[in-house]
Amino acid sequence: MGIPMQIREINGLGARCAAKGVEREVSLLMLDPDALAVGDFVVVHLGHAIERISAERAADAWSVYDEILAAEAQPPG
Repeated sequence: MGIPMQIREINGLGARCAAKGVEREVSLLMLDPDALAVGDFVVVHLGHAIERISAERAADAWSVYDEILAAEAQPPG
């Protein structure tokens, strides 16, 4: 499952990305780093940015993930 993250800093073929207060070093080898900019959103899977996405699509994905996490946190019953 890929996680939407926002690029905070680009360092050659790598980037510092953030989501929900967590920052990670992400490889840009699977995308064209010249086509990416600070502020862009990417889907990160196993430490690699695999797709550039819109801010709206990132927000939609996080909405679904938040619902899943909330459902898991509720006791059965």
